Amino acid sequence: MMRRRPHLLKAFGYAFSGLFLAFRTQRNIPIHLTIAAGVIALGIWLGLSATQWAILVLTIGSVLAAELLNSGLETVVDMVSPDYHPLAKQAKDVAAGAVLLAAIVAVVVGVLILGPPLWARLTR
Repeated sequence: MMRRRPHLLKAFGYAFSGLFLAFRTQRNIPIHLTIAAGVIALGIWLGLSATQWAILVLTIGSVLAAELLNSGLETVVDMVSPDYHPLAKQAKDVAAGAVLLAAIVAVVVGVLILGPPLWARLTR
């Protein structure tokens, strides 16, 4: 017998609430979204394949997810350690490093996917 999950819609509501909160309050999210919009516009102009789009969407999503996790971790660390503590700093620095790594990988992926067709278009 299947159990009904009456709280499933509430869970989605909380998740969307978290997304909208992050988009309104986190200073780096608009930067990531602006870069993503530029990549998407460039991809449309270049006529990327479905596979190339899939890779770009996963890459953009990974950077945004890393940023959201970093923001959540920073909030929890600030809550449990309002005063300076070296372990709190370490946790925040490592989480920020994860975002930086995701962004660096995204640049590499972007160059690998967008570079060749862009070069071909510009040198015709």
